[in-house]
Amino acid sequence: MKSRFGRARWLPAAVFVLTMGASIAQAQTPIRPDQPDMTIDAATRAAVLDGVLAKLDARYVDPALAKRMRDAIAARRKRGGYDRITSASAFGDSLTAQLRTVTRDRHLAVRYSHEPVPISSDSLTPAEQAREDDFFRIRNYGFEQVERLRGNVGYIRLRGFAYSDEACKAAASAMQLLAHTDALIIDLRQNGGGSGEMVQLLCTYFMKPGDPVHLNDVYSRPENFTQQLWTLPWVPGPRYTERGVYLLTSKRTFSAAEEFCYNLQNLKRATIVGETTGGGAHPVRFERLAEHFEMSLPYAKSINPVSGTNWEGTGVKPDVAVPADDALKTAHMLALKSLEAKVTDPMSIAEALEDLEKTGDSRVPTTMPK
Repeated sequence: MKSRFGRARWLPAAVFVLTMGASIAQAQTPIRPDQPDMTIDAATRAAVLDGVLAKLDARYVDPALAKRMRDAIAARRKRGGYDRITSASAFGDSLTAQLRTVTRDRHLAVRYSHEPVPISSDSLTPAEQAREDDFFRIRNYGFEQVERLRGNVGYIRLRGFAYSDEACKAAASAMQLLAHTDALIIDLRQNGGGSGEMVQLLCTYFMKPGDPVHLNDVYSRPENFTQQLWTLPWVPGPRYTERGVYLLTSKRTFSAAEEFCYNLQNLKRATIVGETTGGGAHPVRFERLAEHFEMSLPYAKSINPVSGTNWEGTGVKPDVAVPADDALKTAHMLALKSLEAKVTDPMSIAEALEDLEKTGDSRVPTTMPK
């Protein structure tokens, strides 16, 4: 799966990443937690450490923090702190923990892969490409669940921001299916991020056609260049405008999912319901360190045109703070209450509210009442 910004890659947990050209980036092929470990020697450790230091110096978004990380690694290296680590997995985990102790940057990581790390994004074998494509396909490109809730409220459970022709078709299909609902809930509580291009596409659905809307800027340290990101001039199917949009968040909501929330919150186009998000706003590139090691390297920073800053380290704060487990019921009730004075059949809204209060079940009943 490719985009114009390189190979789309998806991490399995909270580490979804950013790339230049789309504010929040393509993610990485899943590194399986059950992959076989590997014994490494001094030469491999040295190569990985040298690679980490070189890339921090040249590309890490904050040069001052890069120097602090370099100094910490150099000091540990001098006292032999890495010499006894022979497990490849443990070595990657140890380096990641050390780097994050200095920066608190959850996008920053050194990762071991039992399968050789491709030399470039264009070096996948047909079998590897097929496996990667299948990974996205069986997850429906992040659109895990799309349905209509009681009171004609739409619901999308979005687990990741994939980007490809097929992912765009999935997004368009979801928006078409819910085009006639009176409010929309997008569940990002288990969304670790992904592609900024999908963020851009989905944000466009919620803006009126006409002049483009400024969503985000990304400043790249290596290029010393700021790219502006705007809504798109066209999206497939109808837009979802002048209706309430509610975004559900948790502590696990991260990266591109946070940008989606931050964009729409600052534009006053959505209500965030749930918990403060994970706090990862630095764009990342994947850098090969050795045959079985790579680094996710934050090289840029997001700058929101409204706030002048981003959510790095702080997360996106909800408009309505509730535990993540209560976010769906809370958002559904907010949506229903906002519709009471707007719809032609207020009794149906009242019934939905009453039933939601009693049962906590947002779904449309599968049987007709007697």
